[in-house]
Amino acid sequence: MRTRLAFFACCLLPVLSCLAQIQITSVEWKDAPSTLPKGAKIAILEGDPKAEGMFTMRIKLPPGTVIPPHWHPRDERVTVISGKVLVGFGDNVDEKKTTAFSAGGFYVNPPNMHHYLSIPEESVLQLTCMGPWELHKVE
Repeated sequence: MRTRLAFFACCLLPVLSCLAQIQITSVEWKDAPSTLPKGAKIAILEGDPKAEGMFTMRIKLPPGTVIPPHWHPRDERVTVISGKVLVGFGDNVDEKKTTAFSAGGFYVNPPNMHHYLSIPEESVLQLTCMGPWELHKVE
């Protein structure tokens, strides 16, 4: 039994000690990059969206925002923290062909899938992705 405990202490505890839990009680909002519409704000929770590797960020979008058709080269996992977002797929914005997601909603945009968003009320989205994060407008 002592041998097993010694193994646990020597081998597993260092691994467990590097795990971190982060309680997000407030975020620091900054102006979003120019690839997002005017008035959008972002807050980085972990990682770096400009670098390779996992990151999590929040995007705050004002009511009436439309993000025109665009795509990303990597999966984009989105959780709606507050508000409502209408998500559609294709090269033209058509709110009749969207799916509505409210607070607690979750969706995944696959790589290279052309999609667009319409924001009827102030909304906060949380993205968890592999970086670097890129948004390419559909031409």
